[in-house]
Amino acid sequence: MKTQQKQTKYSISNFILNRAYIIISFFLISCAHLFAQNQNFIDSLDQVYTSGQFDQKEQLIILKQLVNSHKDFERILFFSEELIDKSQKLDSLQYLYTAWLQKGNALTRKGDLSEALESYFKAADIAVKEKNNLNLGLVSIAIADVYSIMGNHENAVFYYKKAIAIHKGNDSLREWASALENLGDEYLNVSKPDSALLMFEQSGPVFKRLGYTEGIAMNIGNKGIAYALLGRDEIAKDEINHAIHMFEKLENYYPITVFLTYMSDLYLNQGNWEEARAYAQKSLDMAEKYGLKEEISAANLQLSKLYEQAGDEKASLQYFKNHIAYKDSVSNITAVQQMANFRTNFEISQKQLEVDLLNEQKRNQRVVVIATIIALVLICIVAIGLFRRNKFMEKTKLIIEKERNRSDKLLLNILPEETALELKDNGKVTPKKFDSVTVMFTDFEAFTKYSNHLTPELLVKSVDYHFSKFDEIIEKYGLEKIKTIGDSYMCAGGLPFPSKDHAVKMVQAAFEISDFIKNLKKAEVREISHFNVRIGIHTGPVVAGVVGIKKFAYDIWGDTVNIASRLESNCESGKINVSENTYDLIKDSFDCKYRGEIEAKNKGMMKMYYVNEKKKDSKPISDSNKSDILSNDTTQERAS
Repeated sequence: MKTQQKQTKYSISNFILNRAYIIISFFLISCAHLFAQNQNFIDSLDQVYTSGQFDQKEQLIILKQLVNSHKDFERILFFSEELIDKSQKLDSLQYLYTAWLQKGNALTRKGDLSEALESYFKAADIAVKEKNNLNLGLVSIAIADVYSIMGNHENAVFYYKKAIAIHKGNDSLREWASALENLGDEYLNVSKPDSALLMFEQSGPVFKRLGYTEGIAMNIGNKGIAYALLGRDEIAKDEINHAIHMFEKLENYYPITVFLTYMSDLYLNQGNWEEARAYAQKSLDMAEKYGLKEEISAANLQLSKLYEQAGDEKASLQYFKNHIAYKDSVSNITAVQQMANFRTNFEISQKQLEVDLLNEQKRNQRVVVIATIIALVLICIVAIGLFRRNKFMEKTKLIIEKERNRSDKLLLNILPEETALELKDNGKVTPKKFDSVTVMFTDFEAFTKYSNHLTPELLVKSVDYHFSKFDEIIEKYGLEKIKTIGDSYMCAGGLPFPSKDHAVKMVQAAFEISDFIKNLKKAEVREISHFNVRIGIHTGPVVAGVVGIKKFAYDIWGDTVNIASRLESNCESGKINVSENTYDLIKDSFDCKYRGEIEAKNKGMMKMYYVNEKKKDSKPISDSNKSDILSNDTTQERAS
């Protein structure tokens, strides 16, 4: 992964998830095109059904037309429930499939992702029972779309490829091209623009051959996004603007709002603040007009970033609050549902142990009764049996306790202790804002070039060897590992418990990582490949919380993360590059060299410093001082 591509990814990461909703609206059009009706006719049909003035024999047909063609997703939910009820009573699988599919589509647009998946899987079961590959392919695309929104890249790719194989075998060109288009969009979500363009180059000609206007517009817009990720801003703007104009004529507003936010970011990259703000405001106005929660959240976040850059902190904060409010209203639905499932599975396993124990008790009681009836002389045997029973109960309790400890330990391996405890106690984790956190990024220089010449086994072994040592160093200084992204390693200090010396500790850890890399090269260990490392460090505010559907992850967000990444990108090999904020916190402990103001992509000119060495007269932090600092911070946190 090239540095330029990584920088582009971070600049658009604030709304990359919302682009997945483009492919949802695209799919809704694709799967419903066979039943499309004039909107005036659909409105009239809605009134006819509501009034009850129709032949009961035509009830299923009317409901099918309404769920396939209505634009109001709340009405689609109502009519799909009606169609499910009537289809089940008449045992009509054909209509039942349509009802579950369109209910899933409406729930997806509403933001109820867990319920949408449940509806889609019910539709898929019906398609399998009927051996209808066309229907199975359509619902597979829908399932993949939802996984894409959730951020589950592996499942999304699996179901897209499944749909592509099904539709290619059925010669259903339009659906095949739609699946290719959405798979390309999923590659954009994980910053693989080259792979995405390969998909778009296959789907685009098919849409043109079929005269499918919506597909053509989506293909043009997605290509523009891919060009943006590749840093080709001018052609990206032309393509995205072209797509916006096409969707405006089609009155399809879902993709327009997201494309407008993309245009805002492109103009921001070029330093045109006014144009960037205008596009972001237009996106927000349109999203609010049509009640698109995810797009409202993304547009608010973009405006918050723009006003922060303009120095208007009050306006920036208000837009950021709006972003969090709308984001939580959608995201928390899935997070809470997944947490409820996690807790339910644990309680079921505990209940099963109790049932097994109860069954064993009943068996022992029967043995006692039979032994008493046969002869009193067997009382000794019964006593032995009771003794063994007590032993079994003690052993079972130990097993239960062991499994409980195992579950707790697993949570602590995944999440910080405070976050894990909150998860167990409340079933959810409340996002928290930290005013001062130090974030560090490391990256192996020319990693892609070296990896092309390594075997997969040697590549994985080498990266694992380096990152395992990084983990030891980070843990040694009481810092928090956040995640790894390819060959990049990200960690933070000052959370989940605030501390005063997190910047100093982070620089100490950075020196130890740098020394480890240098000593490793000198040792000439042949079993692994050797890399040069760049390190960037920045201190500032972040928001921290738990994300994930099947695998929980503790993550942080905010401009501090982006700036830390920029510092790493602008660092020389083997150096430690810090921002002015971090420099102010460590200058009494370390000798630093001022580099001047350097251009950082999307951030303008920034003061940067290389950290050379620790000052000889600086005092190390003793264990007692550390305890005092943690104690003071904890007291302040509780008081606040």
